[in-house]
Amino acid sequence: MSGPLKGIRVVELGFWVAAPAAGGIMADWGADVIKVEPPDGDPFRGLFLKGAGMDVPINPPFELDNRGKRSIALNLDTEEGRAILLELIARADVFLTNLRARALETLDLGYDRLHRMNPRLVYCHVSGYGPKGPDRDRAAFDVGAFWSRAAVVSTLSPPEQEPASQRGAMGDHTTALTATSAICAALLARERSGEGQKVETSLLRVGGYFIGWDLNIQLRLGLPAVPATRHTSLNPMITCYRDSAGRWFWLLGLQGDRMWPDLLRAIGKPELGADPRFATMAARRENAAALVDLLDAVFTRRTLAEWGTIFDRENVWWAPVQTTEELARDPQAREAGLFVKVPTADGEAEMVATPVDFGRSRWSVEAGAPELGQHSEEILLEMGRNWEEIAALKERGVLP
Repeated sequence: MSGPLKGIRVVELGFWVAAPAAGGIMADWGADVIKVEPPDGDPFRGLFLKGAGMDVPINPPFELDNRGKRSIALNLDTEEGRAILLELIARADVFLTNLRARALETLDLGYDRLHRMNPRLVYCHVSGYGPKGPDRDRAAFDVGAFWSRAAVVSTLSPPEQEPASQRGAMGDHTTALTATSAICAALLARERSGEGQKVETSLLRVGGYFIGWDLNIQLRLGLPAVPATRHTSLNPMITCYRDSAGRWFWLLGLQGDRMWPDLLRAIGKPELGADPRFATMAARRENAAALVDLLDAVFTRRTLAEWGTIFDRENVWWAPVQTTEELARDPQAREAGLFVKVPTADGEAEMVATPVDFGRSRWSVEAGAPELGQHSEEILLEMGRNWEEIAALKERGVLP
């Protein structure tokens, strides 16, 4: 393995996405991540196949969040299965889980016990609604705790429209990055103190931070977030428009007064600089609808390719609205490192890269997502079990 986390062992007891995605990031970065699964596997393994409604041979979302890990299947309803898990944790640097607090208590996997057993352990608990409070054990996916309850969707959906639908794992992946950063910070603190600690994050809390500007305005000024449309934008220079072919793009004129003259040169309407309706940012905000209508009429006269050349010449900041198909072909995305080659059973495949590179501790993906229990025997042999003992564990139902 290669990467900045080479030599770090992670035991992951997690389902679905938020915690496993954090384990996937750490596996990319070189950690030895042991994915502990029940005999019937992480339920996310089969979800894509069923949800797609078609016969597809692979599960790309599961591959992204679980590549490079080793899988051991254990029956934690048995005393021996729980003992093996504890032995794994005793040898680990990190224990990562998103089981609900009630389930962790039932399995006797609370932080205090594991800390006594392994004082250097970094214990990361990812939850839906947090470790305390009346809803700590409420079932939650990210569409519930992050997208819905944390007010993300309400800040994006104008009142007269239906709430927007979340794309898969938006909150989970944001939470996974949060959990990974917390784990790495705790590992650094351990290097200084010699002792591990518990770190916690939740989909709800990450969602609140995700809309932190809006939420802090609410807290400090008592002003609720009001979703804007193109015609009610506070700044019509930082919203979306369409070209002559109906192709959307975004203007990025955040510093409105400084960037207003550049836009006027680009669209060939210097006379608007003297129009009192648009002379200042405040005036443009008051007359946003009129300005949007005016710009709509201008931008439909050329293609985006033509406008792009003009915008770049006149220092107008902009960006195209791309589809996933276009992003996959985008040469800048490729230069930015958005994709990575991953070994597969029949060669290699291109997948999404985790979003960080390291100048010295370069990482690479060593393997794809494991099959259920693919490494059970390998891991048990490393723990000192022999083949006869492994066979006996299977006979007693500890291993599937």
